[in-house]
Amino acid sequence: MRKTDQEVALDSVDREMLRLLQDDGTLSSSALGETLSLTVTPCWRRRKRLEDLGVIRGYQANLDRRKLGLRVMAFAQVRFDNHSPGAPEDFERVIGSIPEVLTCHKVTGEADYVLTVLARDLDSYGAFVEEVLRRQAGVVSIQSTLSLREIKADTRIAIPN
Repeated sequence: MRKTDQEVALDSVDREMLRLLQDDGTLSSSALGETLSLTVTPCWRRRKRLEDLGVIRGYQANLDRRKLGLRVMAFAQVRFDNHSPGAPEDFERVIGSIPEVLTCHKVTGEADYVLTVLARDLDSYGAFVEEVLRRQAGVVSIQSTLSLREIKADTRIAIPN
C-alpha cells in the first residue's frame, strides 16, 4: 500500500462532516458547525485536517452531461501487447490529460485498462478511438461498450463506520 493510500482514522463527527459535505460541498464552516454542534473554529480545523490528509480531495459542481451535449457514454476496454516497454506508462500519461476520459482503471482480466469516455455523438467517439486510442504504442485491441441508459451516476462514497 502506498503511503498516500493509508487509511485515516475518523471519529463519528468526521464521518458525519464527510456525509454532509458530499451532499453539499458549499457548506460554510458556520453552517456545517451548526449542524454538527461545533463552533466555527473547531469545525474549520476538522475540515482542514480532512483536506490536508487527502480524505477530501477537492470540491466541484456535479454537471448534467446531456445538457452540455454529451450524449454518448462509452466504456473502452484497451489491451496492450507484451512487447512494448514503457507503453502502458506513456498511455496513462496521455489518458490522464484528456478531458473526455472521466475514468481510467488498470484492471485484471482480458483488458489492461477500462476507460469511461464522454462524447457528443458516435462520430465524436469514433474519432476519439481512431485519433487517440489507436495511436498509442502497444495497443492491440479496443473493445467499446456504449451505455444505453444511465441507471445510477453518483460520486458519493458510502462512509464506513
